[in-house]
Amino acid sequence: MARSDTPASRRPGRASTRSWTRSNCGNIFEDHAGGAKTARPGLDKALAWLRDGDTLVVWKLDRSMPHLIETVQSLEGRGVGFRALTVGIDTTTSGGTLVFHIFGALAQFERDLIRERTRAGLSAARARGRKGGRKPVVTPARIAQARELVDNGLGSGKTALYAEMAGEQ
Repeated sequence: MARSDTPASRRPGRASTRSWTRSNCGNIFEDHAGGAKTARPGLDKALAWLRDGDTLVVWKLDRSMPHLIETVQSLEGRGVGFRALTVGIDTTTSGGTLVFHIFGALAQFERDLIRERTRAGLSAARARGRKGGRKPVVTPARIAQARELVDNGLGSGKTALYAEMAGEQ
């Protein structure tokens, strides 16, 4: 069983197609989107098709390590192996399982470091008087202008207010 993220990978002569042929993959399921997208119908079909003793073979690992770890743990619970051809991970062997879990631990460590650095950066910016986020659209000057227009007899309708404010600028 194999899974691909690109339609081009099914073309004869492609490295992924040759690798799946050498790996004796019987069924090939494809997704036409990669990266961070969560909707992966090809993966969903492959996961539903897998049975105890099967191995899910993928060409490349995607960028979502938490999703990958969750998927591989679910596969292990069902008695299904996992192989990633381009990085040489094979959870059907004890060494491959060790490498996979080391990668997972490193990915978690990296996410935690990024989270800590982000929090430290935001705290340092707050200490310097900086405030994150988008600048307010409604400034005190615009509020004063709107109050003046309403005080001068302009109706309270938003459309009329916007039209008048746009004409003054």
